[in-house]
Amino acid sequence: MKVEQIYTGCLAEAAYYIESNGEAVIIDPLRETEPYIERAKADNATIKYVLETHFHADFVSGHLDLRKKTGATIVFGPTAQPNYEAHVAQDGEELKVGNVTIKVLHTPGHTMESTTYLLRDEDGKDYAIFTGDTLFLGDVGRPDLAVKTDLSREDLAGHLFDSLRYKIMPLSDDVIVYPGHGAGSACGKKMSKETWGYLGDQKKFNYALRPDMSRAEFVKEVTEGLVEPPQYFPKNAVMNKMGYESFDEIRERGLQALRVRAFKAAWEGENALVIDARHQDDYSKAHIPGTIFIGIYDNFAPWVGALIPDLKTPILLVCDPGTEEEVVTRLSRVGYDNPIGYLDGGFGAWVQAGEETDAIPEVTAEAFEAIYKKGPVNLLDARRESEYNAQHIKGAQNFPLDFINKNMSELDRSQEYYLHCAGGYRSMITASILKARGFEKLINIKSGFKALQETSLPMTEYVEQVTEL
Repeated sequence: MKVEQIYTGCLAEAAYYIESNGEAVIIDPLRETEPYIERAKADNATIKYVLETHFHADFVSGHLDLRKKTGATIVFGPTAQPNYEAHVAQDGEELKVGNVTIKVLHTPGHTMESTTYLLRDEDGKDYAIFTGDTLFLGDVGRPDLAVKTDLSREDLAGHLFDSLRYKIMPLSDDVIVYPGHGAGSACGKKMSKETWGYLGDQKKFNYALRPDMSRAEFVKEVTEGLVEPPQYFPKNAVMNKMGYESFDEIRERGLQALRVRAFKAAWEGENALVIDARHQDDYSKAHIPGTIFIGIYDNFAPWVGALIPDLKTPILLVCDPGTEEEVVTRLSRVGYDNPIGYLDGGFGAWVQAGEETDAIPEVTAEAFEAIYKKGPVNLLDARRESEYNAQHIKGAQNFPLDFINKNMSELDRSQEYYLHCAGGYRSMITASILKARGFEKLINIKSGFKALQETSLPMTEYVEQVTEL
């Protein structure tokens, strides 16, 4: 028996590969199928099942393309109603894979179809649980992401309480927990940075698994600190439920190399959004006017999903040469299936063609300290509200990037604004969006709050974060 976690850091997402005696299972795959198909080929194994723990909200799964390419059976847990051929398993049903068994445990709460898969080894011993978004390390799945349900988040939290108490906690302490996500995912409030652990440790240290916890206490604590989920979450869940276009077609469409003239024509003719996916330092120094910065070298896909309301938006790309396919892949992972090409030769080609460029001025934390002490200054803190509440510079205005489309009206285009986030990535995205909307007096603070903490700027007292949402 082989069990491998395939972890994708930019989405904080874990897919899984299980193989036994020439048969394999993939659990919660990402959109691109090659890694899973190649992994099975290396073992000379046939992919028998694609197991889905639920209709994911934070990414588009690769289950449909995997079925098409391998003939594998897609499996969902009880109550799921996919709009395509799939096996909807019964609670307690057992699936044979080579010499091992996978038992279906219906664990509603995160969503009503949420299911945990219990892997039993060749000797029939409980070995591991693949919990999806039901149980994380240090946390549990948030109960406010279900699509089209008449249940409140409190109702769903009550179901989650029962699932954990009666399906998962009775299992042995030495069972391995393989969750669907780790720290950084918006599917939970405050997950551990570890990506797997033992159930016994979760019983000891996970706040939601306290043995003396009442249902009312559980509901209160699990729902405390939740904020509005990213706007693309329900849209991705619908795609996973209803079906979607093949990733291969999206990749072919997105990887159209356009010379400068064709790029400009597509920009105007398609009313496209242009995303500059280079590093924030490069974007700051020079970029194409009117473009939005969302760099590939950080949490690209989640920020695209949070900030671009229409998944069908035509998207053109400015990338470092050689990164175009990765950018298109990450767009597709969160359902942005209409990339229409990239600038051939990258930003350098734009400069060589003699086209106009723009820049976002920056200052160091030390330089800003001197500016701050000289008099009134407008300082925008682009971190999440939870980060801001934990500690911030006195006088700073919290302006979370997550909700920039809602909060932009609070700002005055005639004013000068300094911006910072934790390290410089989110504040550069913020600056690029504001500049594209007519704000001209913007200065980014390099290295963000991490650098500002090293100065003598007055700060509020530190308070530990209840949530990282």
